[in-house]
Amino acid sequence: MLDLDRLPLSRKQLRSIGQATARINIWHGSVRSGKTIASLLAFVIAVATAGPSGLIIICGRSLQTIERNCLEPLMDASLFGPLSRHIQHTRGATTATILGRTVHLIGAADTRAEGRLRGLTAQLAYVDEATLLPEGFWTQLLARLSVPGARLMATTNPDSPRHWLKAGYLDRAHELNLRAWHFKLADNPSLSPAYVADLTAEYVGLWRRRMIDGAWVVAEGAIYDQWDEDTHVVSTLPPMRRYWVGLDYGTTNPFAALLLGEGADDRMYVCAEWRHDSRAAHRQMTDAQYSAAVRAWLAEWRHPSDPTAGAGVMPEWTFIDPSAASFIQQLWQDGHPGITRADNSVSDGIRSVSSLLAAGRLLVHCSCEGLLSELPGYSWDPAATAKGEDRPIKVSDHSADALRYVVHSTGHEWRHLLTAHQEPPT
Repeated sequence: MLDLDRLPLSRKQLRSIGQATARINIWHGSVRSGKTIASLLAFVIAVATAGPSGLIIICGRSLQTIERNCLEPLMDASLFGPLSRHIQHTRGATTATILGRTVHLIGAADTRAEGRLRGLTAQLAYVDEATLLPEGFWTQLLARLSVPGARLMATTNPDSPRHWLKAGYLDRAHELNLRAWHFKLADNPSLSPAYVADLTAEYVGLWRRRMIDGAWVVAEGAIYDQWDEDTHVVSTLPPMRRYWVGLDYGTTNPFAALLLGEGADDRMYVCAEWRHDSRAAHRQMTDAQYSAAVRAWLAEWRHPSDPTAGAGVMPEWTFIDPSAASFIQQLWQDGHPGITRADNSVSDGIRSVSSLLAAGRLLVHCSCEGLLSELPGYSWDPAATAKGEDRPIKVSDHSADALRYVVHSTGHEWRHLLTAHQEPPT
């Protein structure tokens, strides 16, 4: 049923599978380094040998991430061969069946999820992306693994060296019943050199060290340390193929909207900006007034480098601050097309912007004064860093947030530019 010889496993993967007998077993390191496959195999073997007492659990950020990261790979016959026939799960269900055993699936998006563990007794638990779970949930899960010989198996990408998982567990492995294996991208024998090169090109700075090198490194200083006005600011724009808008909503704080275009030269351009600072203007605007102002701005905008271009631009999508529910409703009522909530994953959004800037694929028109004033000072919060968290300082970041919304939400449209063109702009 489980034939390890048919899988292209490295010695490190095989060693970790055989040695995962501690109370806490953690696979950590870079993306696509083979840690998830090794940990899932170790978990399935543990399920096969588990006793009748105590629950078997898989935990993750959400049920959807558990399905995507754990169950779908296990059910993939191209990966696990005959074993995949012994994994059953109906999408959306909170249980799965693995080798005939019922496995409970628990999402842990916030501290409230800790209550889902109270009262249960477990003998085996698998945790997907452990650094994304609340510390209290992890602590409660360990307390529930009370059957003799109970084990926890977990995977994670690196985070801050001050993260609770690193400081409280990995760094104390010699004090605990804990085994850990660190994986780098080179540890995955199934990856082609071309794929490794492409993946490496997609990560820069902090994220390259974490996601490619597998290092637990601290976020410090400027967030966009690759930002260079001489390189990234332009006074002319090429012809544009398409447009999108990113919008950060504010009433007492500034309201910022950015027009992002895909240039005919295969670069992304922040073409224009509209801002309203109610404190500076001594006048607040209603949702209806903001809606009218944004629509008028788009209707009146002209390509600054094309004197023959007519007025008006129609973005394919407008990505809006997800918390701005009333403004989203107002735009719908006013007939603004292509409205959607932005992907507000802060770290992932910052990484997307950083990748484009580092590759020379994101340029900003000199008219975007608010954005140009914010980017040089957009910095990591040292107080959050001291707690093991990556969080920007929430000061003068409204246009920067709008940029993050529109860039990250359109990632599937421009991701290929990172590998197709790796030379810096001239």
